Amino acid sequence: MTDRRAHITGTGMYVPERVVTNEDLTKLMDTSDEWIQQRSGIRERRHVEPGEETPADLALHASRRALEDAGLGPGDIDCIVLATLSAQADFPGTSFFLHERLGVGDIPCMDLRAQCCGFLYSLQMADSLVRTGVYGRVLVVGCEVHSTGIELATRGRDVAVLFGDGAGAVVVEASDGAPKGSEILEIRLHAEGRHAKKLWVEYPNSCFPGRLTHELLDAGAIYPKMEGRFVFKHAVTRMPEVLLETLNAASVKLEDVDLFLFHQANLRINEFVAKSLEIPPEKVFNNIERYGNCSAASIPMLLAEATRQGRLAKGQLVAMTAFGSGFTWASGLVRW
Repeated sequence: MTDRRAHITGTGMYVPERVVTNEDLTKLMDTSDEWIQQRSGIRERRHVEPGEETPADLALHASRRALEDAGLGPGDIDCIVLATLSAQADFPGTSFFLHERLGVGDIPCMDLRAQCCGFLYSLQMADSLVRTGVYGRVLVVGCEVHSTGIELATRGRDVAVLFGDGAGAVVVEASDGAPKGSEILEIRLHAEGRHAKKLWVEYPNSCFPGRLTHELLDAGAIYPKMEGRFVFKHAVTRMPEVLLETLNAASVKLEDVDLFLFHQANLRINEFVAKSLEIPPEKVFNNIERYGNCSAASIPMLLAEATRQGRLAKGQLVAMTAFGSGFTWASGLVRW
């Protein structure tokens, strides 16, 4: 019996060229650079040029870079799993538009909706598909275009200042015996649906006849709503829990981890979690100050940047942890 394992063999990321600073936002709403930085740690984010870039465009760039990093072409992959909460269309899923852009024949593709934990949920699916021999190579993508779905006005500022657009991707490959790349050691996932309305977009929805009205549009019901303090409290509780659960399942001590990648929702959350676990600042890699919250794309973007910047060396352990709408929370451990 072969020892079939799953490895990350390529990483890639892409963000739009358009930089939107905190100062830019002060022209659209009652806010300030100081208020945004104190609240979130964000200085700037990237936004697509409306009508010129789609989620599939961002995903395409990130995917090509991940495939190039793995020494592969689009024709070498067997399946695409794409995580997003900002779908390109109501249906079909964004993965189908990426599928067409990549030109990958008739291989299967699917969208996975687990919001800010979407990448880790998708990575576990890819890990399972590869380990069980269903597929040999899976492209896992996280991509978001938030800027076209947030209210860039004072009424929506609590959420609008947090989000950015971007995409990240990894290639997951099988190996029998000798390691082929960075091995996926353990992934743990959780959810708590009773808190779904604490962070959500209510309309349009299929429960409502017609799904949307002019009155709902005027009321701003199409924009994200968040109970910030409630979300913060649960994030700083659940993230350490699932991180320690994952390390314990892999028989790894906290101090043995070389790099920690936390979902880039709020720098205050990440600093709180790191402090509570006594994780040294030099072991945590963040990029939220430049990109904001890119939801399902945040962690694969972190992986790609950490790799390119030399923050990860062969044999090192990297732990990835996220919390998001749903509520969802998840953590994964990889031997690089």
